[in-house]
Amino acid sequence: MGIGYTTILYDEASLEEGIADIGACRYDGVEIGLEKIRAAGPENVSAWFETHDLELYCVMSGWFESDEDVEGFADDAETVAELGAQYYGLLPPQRGGTDDETFAAWLETFCSAATDAGLVPVMHHHGATHVEQPDEIRRWLDEGPDSLELLYDTAHYYPYGDELEGIERFADDIAYVHLKDVDPGADFAEHTAALTSGEFHLDNVINYFRTFTDLGEGEIDFDAVARTLEDVGYDGHVTIEIENETERPLVHAKLNVDRWRESLAAQ
Repeated sequence: MGIGYTTILYDEASLEEGIADIGACRYDGVEIGLEKIRAAGPENVSAWFETHDLELYCVMSGWFESDEDVEGFADDAETVAELGAQYYGLLPPQRGGTDDETFAAWLETFCSAATDAGLVPVMHHHGATHVEQPDEIRRWLDEGPDSLELLYDTAHYYPYGDELEGIERFADDIAYVHLKDVDPGADFAEHTAALTSGEFHLDNVINYFRTFTDLGEGEIDFDAVARTLEDVGYDGHVTIEIENETERPLVHAKLNVDRWRESLAAQ
C-alpha cells in the first residue's frame, strides 16, 4: 500500500515546489489534476516526478459538465498513461445539472478512452454532485461501464453514511482511496441537505467544503479506517487529500503522512 498526496494546495506556478514538498515528506506517490499537467507541460511534470522519486498514482480529469469537457478528458488519456499513471479519475457533474442519459454517455466515452490507454477509470463520489449518496454510488457502478471502479473518499462518504460501513459495502469496487477528515459545524447537516436538494447558495457551499481538515482534527477515526481497509483486503494506494490548509502546505503534508503512518502502525 503506497501513500500519496494531492497537489490541490499548489497552483500551476507552485506545482514544482509542491512536488518537491511531497517528495521531501517521503510520500510514495502523487495525484495531480489534468489542468495542471496541461499548464506545466507533461515533460516538465514527468521530470519533477523523477527528480523526487515519486510515482504518479492518479490524474483527476476534472468535472463532467459538457460534451466538450468529457471529449477533452478522453483525448488526453494517452498523455496520462504516458506519464505512468495507474488511475484516471472523474468528477461527476453538479447535482441537478445533468440528466442520467447524458451522464451515462459521458461515462462510456471516458471509460472507453481510459481503458484503451491502459488506465483504470475511477469515479470519485462527491458531495453536491450526481453521485453523492451510497445508493447512487452503487447504481452507477452497476449501470456504468464494466471497467469503471470506485475512488472511495472518507470525507465525502461521511455526510451520507458511516465511512467504515462504506468501505465494507464497496470493498469489491474500491480501486483507490482518498483520506481526509471532517470537522462539521453546528449546521453541517442543514448545509449538506441543501446541496443535495440543489440549493447552491454560497453559504451552503462554503460551510460544506470548509469542514474538510487534517487527519485527526475531525470526526473520522483513521485507526479504524486503516483497520477496516486491512480487514476487507484492500492493498491499493491511499492518497491524502488536504484542501483548505493553504498556509504552510509543507507542514500539513508532513503532519498528515505522519498521522496516517501512526494509524498503520497501530494495527
